[in-house]
Amino acid sequence: MALGASLPLFSSFKGKTKTYQLVRPLHRKSKYAANDQINLALVGAGGMGNTDMQTALRIPGVRIVAACDLYDGRLEACKQTYGKDIFTTRDYREILQRDDVDGIIIGTPDHWHKQISVDAMMSGKAVYCEKPMVHHVEEGMDVVNAQRESGQIFQVGSQGMSSLGNEKAKELLAAGAIGTLNYAEGFWARNSPFGAWQYDIPADASPETVGWDDYLSNTNPYEFDPLRFFRWRNYRDYGTGVSGDLFVHLFSSLHFITNSKGPNKIQATGGLRYWKDGREVPDVLLGMFDYPDTVEHPAFNLSLRVNFVDGTSGSTYLRLVGSEGAMDVKWEEVVLRKNEAIDPNADPFLAQKNQEVKADRPAYLRKKMSGPEEIVYKADKGYLGAHYDHLYNFINGIRTGKQVEEDAVFGFRAAAPALLCNDSYFNNEIVHWDPVNMKVVKK
Repeated sequence: MALGASLPLFSSFKGKTKTYQLVRPLHRKSKYAANDQINLALVGAGGMGNTDMQTALRIPGVRIVAACDLYDGRLEACKQTYGKDIFTTRDYREILQRDDVDGIIIGTPDHWHKQISVDAMMSGKAVYCEKPMVHHVEEGMDVVNAQRESGQIFQVGSQGMSSLGNEKAKELLAAGAIGTLNYAEGFWARNSPFGAWQYDIPADASPETVGWDDYLSNTNPYEFDPLRFFRWRNYRDYGTGVSGDLFVHLFSSLHFITNSKGPNKIQATGGLRYWKDGREVPDVLLGMFDYPDTVEHPAFNLSLRVNFVDGTSGSTYLRLVGSEGAMDVKWEEVVLRKNEAIDPNADPFLAQKNQEVKADRPAYLRKKMSGPEEIVYKADKGYLGAHYDHLYNFINGIRTGKQVEEDAVFGFRAAAPALLCNDSYFNNEIVHWDPVNMKVVKK
């Protein structure tokens, strides 16, 4: 079966904005010996799978030895890109039987993530699986249990989680930079055919060049349809909609920054507003989430938005709002805005009147020295990026045996609320979730 804590280096004032460069701590850098060679295989050689593999190959001591996909054209392209000597197959199980494969990168459609991940870990392979970790919430514990039983390194590919921006935001929140967290929001916009999943259809796509029966072997049967294979994100049998593609990134970052296990109440609305091309999922989606009061963080609310019809081309960010400020978090930048703290139990008008009475003259409201209203933290020049960091952490986990941050438990807690957004949207209902025990709660 086959398928296809950073420290400021320097600062400079520009009006009311203060800018810092973010620097990766020195202990992150290391040298590799010859025997540290890590052999990877690619399962699912489409756009994201190849991007992951090409990033991994930039890490010293990493090479690709095999590739798997259900479309013959991609297997031919792999030999052209990675070398004619690599092993290629339509059957991912042939790769799992190879002794020269240390780990695999899974870039398949979502409906194959669970089975390939479980099979790979149980065969002794480390796994880097693209987000979301699973296609349905019911599959999540299968992957969690497979990692626990096998002890293998498993990382979900929400690459922004390993970014300098997330690390700085986590540090700032813990230091009280925005006071008490009470609200967060995230936004992801796109306005292009490719960005809206209108991927190219190869001219030679046919039942002869595509392993169609294998592709559908764990889902509903259909006559051969290249749209369902090459534009799979548009269909519920194979993809997880905008929430599974993009909300999950925002959940991963938020949970890393706040140490959260997730929300306990989920509701979504939206619609198909523009891309009426036969797709089964909305192109505009809004999600609202309640996060309970826990040891890790106070209770707060989250709102997320995705818009594939954004005429301004939009932007991507995660914003955390607290009682004393807010910060916009991107993978290579954090913008911190501060406000003067206000005591909700104090009445400034009465305090001033009392002072006037005591002094028997108008109060002298003396000004104070204030810091910049806005502080911008930026990644240092030469930073290799969140994608490199995330795959570096995966490779380092294979070499050292140390589990990575976005393992199966973390990945499931990020994927679940994203997937439950779809349930809320399609069933027109509020969904309750137990983020500690990782299960849906019926009420």
